[in-house]
Amino acid sequence: MNEEQNSFIIIFTITLLIIVLTMIFVYLIFIRKKTKLLIEQKEKDLHFEKELATSQVEMKEQTLNYIGQELHDDLGQKLSVVRLRQNQLIPKLTNAEKEELSELNELLGECIQDVRNLSKTLITEQIIHFGLIESIEREIKRIKKLRLLTIEFVSQKHDIDITPKHGLILFRIIQESINNILKHSRAKNVAIKLEDDHDTLQITITDNGKGFNTDIINDGSGLKNMELRAKLIHAEFSIQSKLEEGTKTTITYHKNLS
Repeated sequence: MNEEQNSFIIIFTITLLIIVLTMIFVYLIFIRKKTKLLIEQKEKDLHFEKELATSQVEMKEQTLNYIGQELHDDLGQKLSVVRLRQNQLIPKLTNAEKEELSELNELLGECIQDVRNLSKTLITEQIIHFGLIESIEREIKRIKKLRLLTIEFVSQKHDIDITPKHGLILFRIIQESINNILKHSRAKNVAIKLEDDHDTLQITITDNGKGFNTDIINDGSGLKNMELRAKLIHAEFSIQSKLEEGTKTTITYHKNLS
């Protein structure tokens, strides 16, 4: 009887030990997988933040360059013309009138210098970011001034309900797509369409350019970069293109995944 009890105790102890060891093993595997997932998520978050920071800097630089150039070229030139016309009128005036106009001329000269200084400052300073729709409208306005192609922009709403960070990433994708069209497509017409509903935001960019073979993607084309940006915000990115038939780029952003 004692031998049976001893055997039972030994078997029970071994079984219990095996169960405990198995639980410890499973727990260690669980902890290892959890740690791996946390590290991967952390790396993904860091990569996203890095890409976002890069996008913010790029957007700031382009916006600041645009504003600074507008101040310098447009407003600065107009003020310079006004000052030139004043200088032409001064000899035709009486001494009293000349003195008054000269004071205005000096003030105008200070304004011109202030505009020039401000334009230089804006090129290097930061500004407040615009929303997605307004950013697209400003980009289109800038492109239209080049007079290289016609751009049609269609949007159901003026405000899109997405986080500013993700909106910025989407803007950078659109901007990259437009730059590709300008550089490579030889297109004359471009259409940008935003379709926004409760769950998704779909952005479609089409052009009537020369098209290209989508099976052959040049590393310098920016397509891989656009696809990477889309993945960062869980958006779907696709390009359809045929030679001599133009290109269609589609970005589908899922709001419930943001």
